[in-house]
Amino acid sequence: MKENMQKYRILSSYLPPSNKRRLVVLTGARQTGKTTLAKAKYPELRYINLDAPENREMLRRISTPSWAVSVGNAVIDEAQKEPAVFEKIKYTFDEKGILFTLMLGSSQILLLKKIRESLAGRVAIFELWPLLMSELYTEDYATEIKPPLIDTLLTAKSFENVFKSISAMLLDKEESKARAAEDYMLQWGGMPALLQISDEERWKWLKDYEYTYLERDLSDLARLDDLEPFTKFQRLSALRSGRLLNYSEIARDAAVSVDTARRYMEYLKLSYQVMLLQPYYENIISSVIKTPKLYWIDIGLLRRLSGQRGDPSGEIYETMVVNEIFKWIKTSQRDVEIFFYRTRSGMELDLLLSTQNGFIGVEIKGRKMIVPSDFRPMKEIAAALKKKWLGGLVIYQGDEIKKMSEPEIWAIPSKRLFI
Repeated sequence: MKENMQKYRILSSYLPPSNKRRLVVLTGARQTGKTTLAKAKYPELRYINLDAPENREMLRRISTPSWAVSVGNAVIDEAQKEPAVFEKIKYTFDEKGILFTLMLGSSQILLLKKIRESLAGRVAIFELWPLLMSELYTEDYATEIKPPLIDTLLTAKSFENVFKSISAMLLDKEESKARAAEDYMLQWGGMPALLQISDEERWKWLKDYEYTYLERDLSDLARLDDLEPFTKFQRLSALRSGRLLNYSEIARDAAVSVDTARRYMEYLKLSYQVMLLQPYYENIISSVIKTPKLYWIDIGLLRRLSGQRGDPSGEIYETMVVNEIFKWIKTSQRDVEIFFYRTRSGMELDLLLSTQNGFIGVEIKGRKMIVPSDFRPMKEIAAALKKKWLGGLVIYQGDEIKKMSEPEIWAIPSKRLFI
């Protein structure tokens, strides 16, 4: 790959070629590698970065009828910073003056607002997330990546058939490489810029990212006169990753109103810092809760904000596993819905995945051993779902893939699932 792109990004294989008639938007958090990916995928296209005021002025002065000749097929970075661009691209595309344009931006709310206003029905939207574990695992400068095991399971009709075709354990060299990828993810997360620097520089980079986010992305989303309440709210959110979201509690601790807490959380969602995992909405066994769970999307940023430098806690491990499943579903654009399940009586399943072939239950255990009580709730849910049940996964930090129980409940190491 070019442009110092050390790791192949799986999303590259899903992006359309530039010889297809298409308008494409690539969005995601700042510093996830959107520009690097765009330049590597489309080296033949002109690249224009609207972070530069002179480039914004240049495009502002180009008349709509002359856009095809003056700009043509192109990559437009930070496209939301010059609103006139969208109307000009729309007109030229409709008139068949251009075949392909890729627009990049990290300010989701502004970028997508402009798309809804100008390009609705014409554009394909892709999101680039922090590095996946499978991307970390793959050799530098690889030109393709085999989909991880999680993808096979999400599309499978039988877990038994999947697992009987793969080895229960990795060999020494493969196991060491897989463990290294997982250890790195649990310590530093998936921001590409961290790969080439030392540990101490990584902590500084994460600190600098926090300030850059506050100064740039947040200023695009909101005009806050005082950043201190938001900064406190952001750190309190990081400390709650993997927990039920209680707006009243976090508002009290951050010393803001509940309405302000909801608004701040929306800012974090729109800038790709957090995800809210929704509870499954139907009563499978008994009455269910309707409160979402909060997960920070990048482990490195989570550690920086929450001050957790040591061994990964159970919450960090759970956050990593949920993130890897979430990022893969989003990247591959699989037709899979992701929930958690919890009854009012306290019975909980960490994840419930709704696939085209049935439901997959997921329990996450940040340890190397599995005991029968780890999958007891899963068995109850499987019995209630009956034919809708596809299988269950107890994801843990051990070494062996093994069947734990019927109906199709398997223990699988996280380092195997995501590579």
